[in-house]
Amino acid sequence: MDGDPAVEPELDAFSLLLPLPYRIAVILVLGVWAWGVNLHYLSILKIDLPILIKYHTRTSSSIPPHHRRTYQLAATVTVPLIISILLFWIITHGQPALVLAWDILPQSFLFLLAVFFLLPFQRLSRTGRYRFLSTLKRVSIGGIAEADNGKFGDILLADVLTSYAKVLGDLFVSWCMLLSPGLSSTGKPDRNCGGAYMVPLIISVPSMIRLRQCLIEFLRVRNNPNKNATTGWGGQHLANALKYSSAFPVIVLSALQRGTNPNDFGMTEASLFRLWLFFVFLNSFYSFYWDVAKDWDLTLFAPSSVRNNPEHPWGLRRHQHFHSKQMYYGAILIDLMLRCTWSFKLSPHLDHFNDLEGSIFIMEFLEVLRRWLWIFFRVETEWVRTNRGPPAEDILLGDMMDSPMSPTFPK
Repeated sequence: MDGDPAVEPELDAFSLLLPLPYRIAVILVLGVWAWGVNLHYLSILKIDLPILIKYHTRTSSSIPPHHRRTYQLAATVTVPLIISILLFWIITHGQPALVLAWDILPQSFLFLLAVFFLLPFQRLSRTGRYRFLSTLKRVSIGGIAEADNGKFGDILLADVLTSYAKVLGDLFVSWCMLLSPGLSSTGKPDRNCGGAYMVPLIISVPSMIRLRQCLIEFLRVRNNPNKNATTGWGGQHLANALKYSSAFPVIVLSALQRGTNPNDFGMTEASLFRLWLFFVFLNSFYSFYWDVAKDWDLTLFAPSSVRNNPEHPWGLRRHQHFHSKQMYYGAILIDLMLRCTWSFKLSPHLDHFNDLEGSIFIMEFLEVLRRWLWIFFRVETEWVRTNRGPPAEDILLGDMMDSPMSPTFPK
């Protein structure tokens, strides 16, 4: 780029400081650090996450714990990122023309980050990196392992991908702009690059992955000759699939607001926006309910007799590994707030506003933070289920569907 004056003013101060490729890199690297903290704190609570995801255990006390190896991996990718950003600042001095011209520098780091995961160096957590890649390959098409072969790890990774949906969309935009004549990947993000519907399609892929996993689990239950009262008829998996499906109207309606005239299909702009807003709230609160009631097995939405059980704090559950009930209440509140925020972030039409680039990055960061927090309680719940079985007060959706007061469903 030669610094076209018609283009340079479009770069806001935040984009001059941290262009789109670097924002993507920062979010990805923070995800590695967050995983290390997950492993570390859960190990302090005596919760063995590697066992839950069927990862190999330490065979000797001389082998560093998993969280330490993850920290080493995170530090290894953080150092070149910091060097790259500092070098970019030194070269560009915040000048728009130079920022546009040196897009190859942040793109090189993203390329090296991808290559790094393929390096055969044992000291850089080769086993963990290869396990991640093999799991990613399986879940990328909606696959899911059997329960005794790492299913829980597949679910965790696929759920993490839903939190990185917008980051994946931005990653595509970044490379598309790099390869497009007349564009720079460090310029104002062109989220129509590749076509008006390409980015919304990429954003929807993680939800498609989890949707397919839920349907696979439903079919496994249906085809299992040993169905029992606990597994039910698989209705809970269908309800979970519906939760992920609720993200699609948000994404589709956002794309319609951005790229079409509502009058073409008999709607006003205001009515289209209200319809989009309805699905935003539906997706947000359905997902929030599922986090609390199903993923964390808390009784906040259970009948009052269960919610007020004297054997556990109000709205929680009997078996708890975290040291304070306030931690659970705080997690519930944070999850609610950030679930609502993230649903709005799914809207590509918000990107029309140039001064929102910094806000978009903050919202992406907050979603990674929310997922990091969610993992603690999701893993704790799985540990309780594995070691103590489903809580006595837990009412599975399958049991509810099979009750005499419920409609009849095919067995």
